[in-house]
Amino acid sequence: MTGSSVPLDPAASDARFDVLVAEAEAVSVDGWDFSWLDGRATEQRPSWGYARAMAGRMARAGAALDIQTGGGEVLASAPVLPPLTVATESWPPNVARATTLLRPRGVAVVADSDEPPLPFADDTFDLVVSRHPVTAWWDEIARVLAPGGTYLSQQVGPESVFELVEYFLGPRSAEERGARDPQAAREDAEAAGLEVTDLRAERLRVEFLDIGSVVYFLRKVIWMVPGFTVGDHLPQLRSLHRKIEREGPFVAHSARFLIEARKPDKASTPPR
Repeated sequence: MTGSSVPLDPAASDARFDVLVAEAEAVSVDGWDFSWLDGRATEQRPSWGYARAMAGRMARAGAALDIQTGGGEVLASAPVLPPLTVATESWPPNVARATTLLRPRGVAVVADSDEPPLPFADDTFDLVVSRHPVTAWWDEIARVLAPGGTYLSQQVGPESVFELVEYFLGPRSAEERGARDPQAAREDAEAAGLEVTDLRAERLRVEFLDIGSVVYFLRKVIWMVPGFTVGDHLPQLRSLHRKIEREGPFVAHSARFLIEARKPDKASTPPR
């Protein structure tokens, strides 16, 4: 019936709403695996293929750090890992999940607050990676990178999925809209003494096919609508459910950027 011009049966629609929401509330949101959304939501993928690019660099590295690894799923996708590989994560359920997944691969998972300082010595890693970090602490990244080492990261860009955010929270401020600017990331990386070798940004189509996918997404990506609960947003959720059933998928656009930066060799590093 989705997208049909046939009038909806309110009682049947409400029954579907109850089932979809109950399913989305019951499922675990630990880790960073979104496979529960298969068939319920779609998102275009960035053209650069972060996981593939990360895996290629892992295969050539001697010591690597994955910052804010989540449940470790992306790091675990690399076929070959360096002899020394470490991952950090702050959320206890994800620490446990990542440890279970990565320990058999020889990866040490370190519980860390995701705030400076990183619990590692200077010049430790020739590769540092991070997918969707909440914050990139550039001075710390530069500190733990060995001279000649590389930082590779896919990050969330400005106004990501703001169509959904603003549906629940209303118009966002200019400051919020301008946050997570790729050019600001470049400037911050360079201020920390790194050389930015690649910077690319894309906006990607996202479709939520049913209200369950919206509930699951907002439970998992908790910073989109802070403090989200079904009970607190029940009228908006019911309205959005009806809208999806009448008109088809709710469309939003995610923002992603890839940044790669290199720490200069000691011979070319200016004195501080």
